[in-house]
Amino acid sequence: MNLSENIEHVKERIERAAEKSKRNPKEIMLIAVSKTQSAEKIIKARDLGLEVFGENKVQEILSKYDEVKNVRWHMIGHLQRNKVKYIIDKVEMIHSLDSIELAQEINKRAEKIGKIMPVLIQINIGREDSKSGIYEEELEEFIEKLIDFKNILISGIMTIPPKSDNELEARMYFKKMRIIFENLKDYKYDNFDIKYLSMGMTADFEIAIEEGANIVRVGTGIFGERKY
Repeated sequence: MNLSENIEHVKERIERAAEKSKRNPKEIMLIAVSKTQSAEKIIKARDLGLEVFGENKVQEILSKYDEVKNVRWHMIGHLQRNKVKYIIDKVEMIHSLDSIELAQEINKRAEKIGKIMPVLIQINIGREDSKSGIYEEELEEFIEKLIDFKNILISGIMTIPPKSDNELEARMYFKKMRIIFENLKDYKYDNFDIKYLSMGMTADFEIAIEEGANIVRVGTGIFGERKY
């Protein structure tokens, strides 16, 4: 399939999954994961109706930002503290808050430019050493340390669960995240506005939607297999 057909196919999959779970598909944000994709291809995807693009690396956002106009950028990969300053004015949301030190840096850089930066707390729901994120049992203590940061807005949670061909196993992780997400809504702090549950990628986003995701991150399903 070509890019146009891929996008339509992904949108149809989102719509079917939403309808299956009695949800409005318009409430689900599709992030096109554009890592390794050229600015030209991203522009084509934009012109075909996509609005939000996610990058894993700061340098990729910087290399494409000036060329690709009229899109919304999200930082979805692991973010090093010393690189926050380069993207703080360029991204709409940071999906990968995983330490207090990173929160401090985002808050400091956002304050300097008069911005309140929406962030998602990354949960390592599968407890994998290879992945970033805090563990589920660390969340309460983590939250207590975030409440004084005036220039970040805690907007929800994100996860990348372990890869699995077993639908029941994948669904189990997504169910856990949904429970955490719902419990998080009980925290009534000034810098908390819990709206987003970001989970699900090309292979499993239908299951994620069925279990409550309202942000899905799709790369291969839109752009095809990456060459590297």
